[in-house]
Amino acid sequence: MARIDPFEMERMQSLWWHLVDVDLSESGVMPMSIRDLLGPIADAEAFMGTRLGYPLSEGSHETRANIAAWYEGATPEHVTVTNGGSEANLLTLWTLLNPGDRLAFMVPNYLQGMGLGPFFGDRTDTFRLKTQGGRWGLDLERLERAVTKKTEVVMVCNPNNPTGAVLTEGEMDAIVAAAERVGAWIVSDEIYRGAEVDTDVSSPTFWGRYERVVITSGLSKAFAMPGLRVGWIVAPPELIREVWIRHDYTTLTPGMVSDVLAAFAMQPEVRENILARTRAIIRTNLPPLEEWIAAQGDLLTYVRPVAGAIAYMKYDLPERSTALADRIRQEQSVLLVPGDMFGLGRGFRIGFGFDVDEMTRGLERVAHALKG
Repeated sequence: MARIDPFEMERMQSLWWHLVDVDLSESGVMPMSIRDLLGPIADAEAFMGTRLGYPLSEGSHETRANIAAWYEGATPEHVTVTNGGSEANLLTLWTLLNPGDRLAFMVPNYLQGMGLGPFFGDRTDTFRLKTQGGRWGLDLERLERAVTKKTEVVMVCNPNNPTGAVLTEGEMDAIVAAAERVGAWIVSDEIYRGAEVDTDVSSPTFWGRYERVVITSGLSKAFAMPGLRVGWIVAPPELIREVWIRHDYTTLTPGMVSDVLAAFAMQPEVRENILARTRAIIRTNLPPLEEWIAAQGDLLTYVRPVAGAIAYMKYDLPERSTALADRIRQEQSVLLVPGDMFGLGRGFRIGFGFDVDEMTRGLERVAHALKG
């Protein structure tokens, strides 16, 4: 039997999110309903008449064209649709990595790539974001050490999970230069792009900065539609065709209803309305979270997120983060994601994109556990 490391965060969330009183582990925002999405300008009756046959395996031309419009210079031939951003990441790494290849992987991060690197390739080498000058910034020395002649893929998450950090133009240039130096691909997970805290301009994308760039994203986070399970890959057409070969062995196609709704959601005007809703939720919910953080005094250290409904904070306690999160779940029935599950140490991620009253109730319980 082929061995693969357990994806600890996904297992933990799947086991507990529906059993706790307050779930602060979710990293998106309050999900949209189909009624919210279609609104008054859509032909709801036409949607109800959708026949539930097979859609195109790569997604309809309309869906791919509307996704491509978010990436300058991309066409429908640069896009394929997957079942969620997770499948987009899996198919991309499966396509790019071969035995003997190495993955250079940003930490902290959603650790799917950490597990897949040695499964499809040889091993995973890490480079880090670190707190410096009041922000999470790229450790350039670690990046240079991680990217070697054996590196086939450099994988980043930008905006970052769990910190909400966004790379500067100079940091993005450094990643491109490191990949170009050895002829590696850049895989940029940009699923939080569009959920910015202080601006209505979407975070910069790696698309168009280098010939060997793959973007993975989807409707789960910034677009508040995780239940549609719509993800996508944006890449050179020749690589997209290679991805299709592997997709034929996994889920084959997106769902017909999901494809129809994704085509509607990614129309430029609708897209921007959805992202405006997400940003409004983030801007409403972040201030009470920050008040709570300040009330904990020196116990917590926090850097404000630039994008995403997620905040990461370090704590000054002797307890390891997984043990602390387990204790808070058992004693207070509140679910957090520990720093261990992002490649970090004593800290945890809080999602603040859902009901603000429920969030406040959960935070009160967390504070009690931290001081207990």
